[in-house]
Amino acid sequence: MKKTLTMLSIAALLPAGAALADGDDCSVPRNQWQPREAALQVAQDNGWTVRDFEVDDGCFEIKGRDADGREVEVKLDPATLQVVEMENDDDYGTVAGNPAPAGTLAPPQNGLFGTGTPPKVKVN
Repeated sequence: MKKTLTMLSIAALLPAGAALADGDDCSVPRNQWQPREAALQVAQDNGWTVRDFEVDDGCFEIKGRDADGREVEVKLDPATLQVVEMENDDDYGTVAGNPAPAGTLAPPQNGLFGTGTPPKVKVN
């Protein structure tokens, strides 16, 4: 009896797991899709540099860089052009050619960064 209940429970949960796995898929009929140029305009409006544009799981997928130079992968609903999923890779820091502006942060007030005078060394 316990085996039967266990098997029925597992069988009931399988479709729910499959539905969760496909949560970011777009299921819009093609005749309702916006043109590719409209999706590229969304990318431009958000400051994304597009390296690759394709259709994946029924969604528009844009790969490129955001305004800060980080790698991004964005899925857009082809009918509404709303972001369905967005991943950015900020593990690599600032990209060469897009450095942080100089003088944007003040040095910490910990005594290591002074007024420009040479440090005094004390020998024990």
